[in-house]
Amino acid sequence: MSFASPPATAAWQHCDARTGFEVVTIVRLGDGWRLRGATTAVEDERPWAVDYAIDVDDQWRTRRARVSRPLDEGSTALTVRQVGEGRWLVDGRRVPELDGCLDIDLESSAMTNALPVHRLGLAVGQTADVPAVYVRAADLGVDRLGQTYSRLTDSAEGQCHDYTAPAFDFTARLVYDDSGFVVEYPGLAVRRA
Repeated sequence: MSFASPPATAAWQHCDARTGFEVVTIVRLGDGWRLRGATTAVEDERPWAVDYAIDVDDQWRTRRARVSRPLDEGSTALTVRQVGEGRWLVDGRRVPELDGCLDIDLESSAMTNALPVHRLGLAVGQTADVPAVYVRAADLGVDRLGQTYSRLTDSAEGQCHDYTAPAFDFTARLVYDDSGFVVEYPGLAVRRA
């Protein structure tokens, strides 16, 4: 399955779990893309903001990500970099627990759910386990997150995938547009632009 070229910009309105917005610009790099975005939200009556820049190759494999919390005193920041197929450095330190992950998943972002869908190009009926480097919004802590994507028959709204994250006992049916970006993420976000 191949997707159309991504849009130059995209935006999501967060809902249910939090209120706020995420915006991203997508720029072509020689052999990949740079996804530069920001999320501002209120969750559990606490405001927060997360900025990110994620570089992916032509197959949408994460190469590098810089994530920051610009509103924190001293502006907390984190750099995650893939240094070989599925091996990662977090702020320059090798983290073997992340071995085998090919994607980054930012808790603050609906956009990062596009990465494994682009990379995998699942056919209808296929399922894939895709562990990800998971970056928490509250403290930029990094963990391994087990995830599963199952491609369903497309609907009138777009391409559908069942998404599961067992660590959170979470399942959702995600709808993607023809560029492979999430249009609807139940309980979290809706694409607005």
